[in-house]
Amino acid sequence: MSSLVDARGLSCPQPVLLTIREIKKVQKGEIVVLVDTDTAKENVSRAATSEGWNVKSIEEDGMTYRIVITKE
Repeated sequence: MSSLVDARGLSCPQPVLLTIREIKKVQKGEIVVLVDTDTAKENVSRAATSEGWNVKSIEEDGMTYRIVITKE
C-alpha cells in the first residue's frame, strides 16, 4: 500500500517538507507525491534521492506530476 502526499498548489519548500515528513513516517515502501510545478518535481525528486529513496517514475497528467518513490 502506498502513501499519498498531495502537494499541488503549494510552493517550495512545502512539497519537499511534506515529502520528507512522510519519508520519516513510513521509512520504507512506496510514496506517491503529487505536485504541479517543474520546480517542485525536481526538488522533491532530489530530496527523495538524498534520503535514500529511489524515484521509480514521474508521470505528467495535464498540470499534475505524479512522482512515485520507493524504498525497500
